Amino acid sequence: MSSTTTAAARTAADVTGAHTDEAASLIADARTRIDSLDDRIIGLVQERMAVSSVIQEARMTSGGRRVNLSREIEILGQYRDALGKPGTTLAMTLLELCRGRV
Repeated sequence: MSSTTTAAARTAADVTGAHTDEAASLIADARTRIDSLDDRIIGLVQERMAVSSVIQEARMTSGGRRVNLSREIEILGQYRDALGKPGTTLAMTLLELCRGRV
């Protein structure tokens, strides 16, 4: 395929890596669903960040610390129990995002 070939000229099999049109169609449809799920997940993470910010502000205003480590340990356990070891990594990333700027 030349460098001047556009994405529109590529076949569904080229785009998806599938070897049949049927599989390419299934993959394309599933990717569309994944894109939609990713958009929702990003929106939920942003919402979680905003709620976490409210909690942190209330905690600090009342004289507490910005981060509640015992709560974070609960969250890590919840994600680990639901998703296995990778869930812990995901939870750590979410917690980092939700801690806000120092």
